[in-house]
Formats: sequence, C-alpha cells, structure tokens
Amino acid sequence: MSKRDYYEVLGVGKSASADEIKKAYRRLAMKNHPDRNPGDEEAEARFKEATEAYEVLSSEDKRRAYDQFGHDGVQGAAGGGFGGGGFGDIFGDIFSDIFGGGGGQRAARGADLRYDLELDLETAVEGKEVKIRIPALEECEHCDGDGAEPGSDKIRCGTCNGNGQVRIQQGFLSIQQTCPQCRGRGEVINNPCMRCRGEGRVRKQKNLSVKVPPGVDTGDRIRLTGEGEPGEMGGPPGDLYVQINVKKHDVFVRNGNDLRCTVPIDFATAALGGEIDVPTLNGKVNLRIPEETQSGKVFRMRGKGVQSVRTSAPGDLLCKVAVETPVKLTKQQKDLLEEFRDSLEEGGDRHSPESASWFDKARRFFEERMG
Repeated sequence: MSKRDYYEVLGVGKSASADEIKKAYRRLAMKNHPDRNPGDEEAEARFKEATEAYEVLSSEDKRRAYDQFGHDGVQGAAGGGFGGGGFGDIFGDIFSDIFGGGGGQRAARGADLRYDLELDLETAVEGKEVKIRIPALEECEHCDGDGAEPGSDKIRCGTCNGNGQVRIQQGFLSIQQTCPQCRGRGEVINNPCMRCRGEGRVRKQKNLSVKVPPGVDTGDRIRLTGEGEPGEMGGPPGDLYVQINVKKHDVFVRNGNDLRCTVPIDFATAALGGEIDVPTLNGKVNLRIPEETQSGKVFRMRGKGVQSVRTSAPGDLLCKVAVETPVKLTKQQKDLLEEFRDSLEEGGDRHSPESASWFDKARRFFEERMG
C-alpha cells in the first residue's frame, strides 16, 4: 500500500515553517501516543506514521530531497527504526515536557471530576442514554495546549535549569521540591497564549452522553474514561464519574431488587375478600385479597421488582395492604354500622380474636402490677 504524503499526514502545507511542522506533529503525537491509547492499534499506527513524516520534514536535507523526489528521495531515511539518533532526537525534542525528560519534569494526569445525576425510578430501572452538560477544562486550541502564543518559543527555566525541581539545603537535610519559578514545567513562557494566559487549558461547557445501564440505584457510579480535566504538560486526562441518585417515587420504595408499596383497601374487601388492581413498573396486575385480611398484611408478587445491574433475576413486589376506615358517612351508613356492631357483639370474641387476646394480656398486666 502506497504511503500518504507527509505534509498531508501532518496536516500542513508544503510551505509550512519548521515551527508549524513541529507543532502539528506535537499535536498528533500527543493525541495518538500508545501510552495515552493503550491497546488502540489504529492510534499506534497514526502515531508511527506522523513520527515518520516528522523525521523527514524536520530535517532540512531530508525535506529538500522529499520535496524533489517524493518518498523515493528519502528511501531508507524514514521508517527504518530511526537509527543514528533519529527517533531519540525527536523524542527528546518533542516529548521531554510530556514524559519526564530533562531530569524530573513529569506530565501530570488531569483531575477526575464528579457529576451528580438525578434519575426517576423508571429511568433507573429501564436504562437510558442521558445528555448532560458539564463545566470542564479543555486543551486550548489556539496554542494546542502549549501555553505559549503561536510562533513564540519557551526558554529553559534558569532557576531549575529545566529540571522542574530545585534542591534546597537545610542543615544536614537536602530537600527537593517543585520549582517555584516554572511550577515544575522546566520552561518559562515569555509570551503567554492570549486565550489561555499560558495555562494551556481553557474553561468551557461540554456536552456528553451518558449510557445509564438498566437497574442502577442510588450510590452507583458510571465512569467515563478520559472525560475529566486534561492533564498538564500534555499529560493524559482524568476520568468523569457520574454519581447516580434516584428520586423518591410517589408509589414505590426500592429496597435492593425488591419494590415495596402500600395499597389501601376498603373495610368490606378486607372482610369479605375480593380482587384489586395494583400498579407495577410494567403495568397493572391483579391481586387477590382473601377474606378476613388484616391491615398490614404483605403480599409478595414474584418477579415484579427490579433487575439490578449486578444480578440476572428480578426481585419481587411487596404489597402491604392498609385497611382504610370510611369517612364522611351519611346517617343511613352510620345506622347500618351501628346495627353491624351490635351483631358483632352478639357473637362475642370470635369475630375479633386479636382484640380479645390483646385485652386479656393488658388485663393480666394491670393485675400483676396492682398485686
């Protein structure tokens, strides 16, 4: 397969200056370096292609031969393992501020960020792609994260001699610390970028899509790799952690994989039995109420709960019935209830076994207390 034009690889014109070629390569190399893209074979191929192009175009003699004869003019001079100081020189020139060249200068990984995402229960259970907007520091496009105004150069820091670290002698102790002049960069910017003011990063609003997997719950975190703050001196970016918080639901309370709800039923249904419709997250289901059901009775509906991100089987729906006392009765209804109560009293304790048992216990308690 024929090689691409080296100028096209770096994205510059044939009249580009040496500084423009260097900046173009630096941008591509920082983006595609294997250390920042582990396991990405395409990024590694782009990195090697850009490095080969830079090796030729950064040399006046090789560039002149390439301009005159194309790839044939530099056959064996590029892509051959970078012998004779080729790749070593490039690496030291371009990446000394990224991977720690110059005796202690290190690229700093960007900070991790946290975003609190509030979801309703339905979305948390079903999963969804959610759009979020976050404030973030991004690499300055004007200076390509370099911090210096395009066309200007940095100079070696005179305080630390480019090491990024200074050594302070205190009696018998020798302490090494970050250089206060260049803040560990090893270089000083004489003409800072007008947009980022020498920081190499600018604050922007960033739009992201978060794929919320089905079954997440409050406290779960979703990591978006590389979506944190960019690193300093070309270091890798941090990660963004999306913290899930599920809002309170009007009907259901989630407890692990189970859902709980309280279902009011009328007095007659509790006494005589019947059927009622209860809601689930997938629609209504029929619940049979047996006769003589007491308030507080819990009915379990298998498989009508939640399937979390950590389990394959869904939980259950636990329906707790609450017998509702009728209100705003008419005179006729009150008369009927009086008649009904009289009929219950005629039957003795057999109609209210719980009440009879409770009152017996209470009577014995007072008798023991009173002697």
